[in-house]
Amino acid sequence: MSATDKTGIEYWKKIVVVMSLGWVAIWIYRTVLTPIYPEIQASLGNVNNAEIGAIASFYFLAYCSMQIPCGILVDKLGQKIMLMCGFSLFILGTLSIAHASSLTMIYIGSLMAGAGCASFFSSAYSLSSANVPQERRALANAIINSGSAIGMGIGLIGSSILVKSMHMPWQQVLYIVAAILVIMLVTFTLIIRAKAKNAAPATAQKSAAATQNVEEKNAPLFSPLLCSVYFLYFCTCYGYYLIVTWLPSYLQTERGFDGGAIGLASALVAVVGVPGALFFSNLSDKFRNSKVKVILGLEIVAAVMLMLTVLSPNTTTLMISLVLYGLLGKMAVDPILISFVSEQASSKTLGRAFSLFNFFGMSSAVVAPTLTGFISDITGSKEISFVISACLVITGTLIFAAVALRRKKAAAVTASA
Repeated sequence: MSATDKTGIEYWKKIVVVMSLGWVAIWIYRTVLTPIYPEIQASLGNVNNAEIGAIASFYFLAYCSMQIPCGILVDKLGQKIMLMCGFSLFILGTLSIAHASSLTMIYIGSLMAGAGCASFFSSAYSLSSANVPQERRALANAIINSGSAIGMGIGLIGSSILVKSMHMPWQQVLYIVAAILVIMLVTFTLIIRAKAKNAAPATAQKSAAATQNVEEKNAPLFSPLLCSVYFLYFCTCYGYYLIVTWLPSYLQTERGFDGGAIGLASALVAVVGVPGALFFSNLSDKFRNSKVKVILGLEIVAAVMLMLTVLSPNTTTLMISLVLYGLLGKMAVDPILISFVSEQASSKTLGRAFSLFNFFGMSSAVVAPTLTGFISDITGSKEISFVISACLVITGTLIFAAVALRRKKAAAVTASA
């Protein structure tokens, strides 16, 4: 089958659009509950913050645990089958939460939803690697990633308006999400080819051959450099998922925000991330030799903005720090880190490298929600959690910088020998 279908749209472009929409759907679910935690707590008998934060932690625990197994199954069964099976389980988990009458049932639904989403990352990026021409791959991945920002904005604003302003029962929001997931399941069924990896265009095949020619220069899965990237991604994601799960509650209970303003302020982090991701993905392609410097700069600025979230003396400064974090934080650095991993890992182990990369990143999403709730229960504030996240980002950045500098010096010595 040719790379262009009867509609005249090239298959790789369809892949980019559909995978981006997949992230939209996933992130609508991930963020739709966070602005309405107080309503969920009230309906369940005023459970504490640690217990309510565990809803997100159970989701990410299942998502994280299934990353590597799903990556293996994607290679064996194909992306289409795994996407269809995964989203079917995702839908069941979402409906289970909507029907839940106890916190335990919500936890079970969260586990199902997390397990259902686990196949998406490996499916999405193996599809893009196999079908998108190399010269457009970084931008394509940035577009795919941008779906998460759009979904985050829709989830935060939508649930805030529907539940807080229009007084819709929070359970009904889950039925709306389930309907969106059904639409995505149908889209996967109709658009994704059963054997997508065999449909790679010539440009992608040439790219693979070129990668094999330099494979000896690539680092093993657990080289110091790749391990430093894994840890840096853990630190980067920790701050991001702290924002995703607890920023709405923090704004409401400690900064005096209310109603739709809560979702709007939180969604700014996601919305401004889209142009940041597109801009810096292009920048990393144009200045490949400066990729490490770009990563370090973005991470340092992100840490400062996380700290300013709690140090801001007024609403204006707080909003500026949130906007800058969205523009220069995780969404901006994601495409560059993904590109960096693809350059360092061997072509034969690239899939596993991405699985490990995402596994370490998503591990932070298991820890951050519950730990933040626990700290909040003890101290009565979430501010210290933002400070911890900023310190983590600085620590990860320093370790990555040290390892990258050491590797650069070693390479220079080898070249001069």
